[in-house]
Amino acid sequence: MKILTVTKPIYLLAISLKITSFCFAQESNIIINQDPKFEQLLNEKRKINSSITVNDRYKIQIFNGDSENSKKTLISFKKENKNMDGTIVFSTPMYKVWVGNFKTRIEAEKNLQTLKKKYPNAFLIKPNK
Repeated sequence: MKILTVTKPIYLLAISLKITSFCFAQESNIIINQDPKFEQLLNEKRKINSSITVNDRYKIQIFNGDSENSKKTLISFKKENKNMDGTIVFSTPMYKVWVGNFKTRIEAEKNLQTLKKKYPNAFLIKPNK
């Protein structure tokens, strides 16, 4: 059996350090390949969301809370009121369920009174002009 001298391990250590100095970590360059249609779709969604809140019609808010409960509320509302439109609007950090599309305030107030029986926290949304 051959006994290694102290100089051989030092040479091996120096060679391994030299080899590892050529190894590099991850690069910090990130390339994102995005379909240009995605940006168009996002812009269309922004236009639609802005038009929901800015129009000349009255709406009634029946729920304000988290995503799951707002979906459940909207589904149950649509089952009971097939003739009335409803939508979920996200306003950080809450989800709001808006129903109806009333031309006059009188019409909206009349429907508000009937909706308050099932949704006691319902209130009228004024249009932004």
